[in-house]
Amino acid sequence: MQKSDIIATVCDHLLRGDQDSASRYALEHYPFVPGTIQKRRYTPYQQMKVFYRDGFIDRYSGKRLLFPGTIRLLKLVMPDEFPAHPNWKMTETHMLFWELFPSIDHVQPAARRGADDESNWVCTSMRRNQAKSGCTLEELGWKLHPPGDPKHWDGLTSWFLEYTKLNPGVVAKPGYLRRWWLAAKRVQS
Repeated sequence: MQKSDIIATVCDHLLRGDQDSASRYALEHYPFVPGTIQKRRYTPYQQMKVFYRDGFIDRYSGKRLLFPGTIRLLKLVMPDEFPAHPNWKMTETHMLFWELFPSIDHVQPAARRGADDESNWVCTSMRRNQAKSGCTLEELGWKLHPPGDPKHWDGLTSWFLEYTKLNPGVVAKPGYLRRWWLAAKRVQS
């Protein structure tokens, strides 16, 4: 039975003036399940562990993703080619930031009582993460693709480390790039 059929039945009960039956039917066939609100903050190191474990593969699409430090470094050294608005305004931000920027997602949504630990975390693009929202894979008709191998694709992490070795000034000061540089070095050691 489709969910729209359940709501149609609830509406039929209401049209007959039987709110009690409508309520019972809704509670039995399409109950509200309250979610949980959890603040989730991952360190760059925690994220890198997942990105490496998954081989910088978007586990929902199977497409390759890039190391966050590489993307932000490109924005720094090529701002006209890879612009990013400070408030992520889509009309002023390169699509690279949504299509190839990796993020952590909960396979079983945390808002629906999914575990907030590495066993439930996967690498996905910002775009897919936003599209999935609080839905399950089954609800979306998505599947979990196998992880990649960082020996074959590391999201250009090695490139980033080589570039920063040649240009150490870009990671000399504390900040975003330095945090990712430290996380990359730690995961690769």
